[in-house]
Amino acid sequence: MRSYCKYGTHRVVNPVGVLPQAAAKIDNAMTLFPNEIRINVDTLNIDSASFYQIKQACHNDVEKMKTMILDIVQTRGKMQNPITKSGGMLIGEVDAVGEQFHNQTLNVGTKLATLVSLSLTPLKIDEIIDINLTNDQVRIKGQAILFDSGIYATLPDDMDAHLALAALDVAGAPAQVKKLAKKGDTVFIIGAAGKSGLLCAMQAHQSVGTTGKVIGLVNEPWQADLLSDLGLCDETLLTDATDAVAVYESVKAVCADLVDLSINVVNVENTEMGSILSTKDEGTVYFFSMATSFTKAALGAEGVGKDVTMIIGNGYTKNHAEITLNLLRSNPKLKAYFEEKYV
Repeated sequence: MRSYCKYGTHRVVNPVGVLPQAAAKIDNAMTLFPNEIRINVDTLNIDSASFYQIKQACHNDVEKMKTMILDIVQTRGKMQNPITKSGGMLIGEVDAVGEQFHNQTLNVGTKLATLVSLSLTPLKIDEIIDINLTNDQVRIKGQAILFDSGIYATLPDDMDAHLALAALDVAGAPAQVKKLAKKGDTVFIIGAAGKSGLLCAMQAHQSVGTTGKVIGLVNEPWQADLLSDLGLCDETLLTDATDAVAVYESVKAVCADLVDLSINVVNVENTEMGSILSTKDEGTVYFFSMATSFTKAALGAEGVGKDVTMIIGNGYTKNHAEITLNLLRSNPKLKAYFEEKYV
């Protein structure tokens, strides 16, 4: 009798012995195995670093982007950018539930968002209907498989599905900030005007209280205006995140003792050292960005003699979906901005 692994190793084509995320190719046939569910997919939310790379490679040409995405999925059996290695997530409706899937109360037709990466999710795309260049979302006709270990959230009734998708795609970031930021801390957010940055800024603002401070870094004037309008940061820095010394000097100008916690959520490379230099010794740097090179971060910190705790961004932490959706619900201005951008 064939064995079906709850982590999906039964779908790994090559190399044998790895989990689906690390696999070069997985089986994306939509024949349902007993411990899986099959989803009719409506929308993919491509990871920001991946979407940015695809846009750059295709010079913002939507038809070329469609071809590139289709080629990736056909080659790998999943939406895993071969350059960034990252994926994203999806929303859709349950099409079928295997008889050994852990939740037998899940009904066909339930609308849900997967909370595991597209970089490990078997995916088949029949058609790409539309690509939104401004919000990383790709409307498709297709199907996907969720393994027995896969986490998901049923879509809330009080907000648009695509709004929920945008927030849930980065739910791990603000939920981790809630664990890391303490009352009275100074928190520095690199990439503060993106969707993860805004949610992290809001959570940090709540966590540090009136005795703490939230500093946001952006690289375009309109982003600084957005942060000012939303009132989520006490200080806003307009600086190139890839210029480590400039970032450090900008932070030092508004916080002479440097910061307790740096949150890196940008979607471009070479921003590790600005985060590290701006953080005080024995402080913490949280890298949520999939553009992060952990080799550069580790050896770079050593090279400048920085004793900081560096944390790899984990897209999952307990109750992260509920924490993130509640952040949106509690801030009408932020929710309205997300609705304008993602719905």
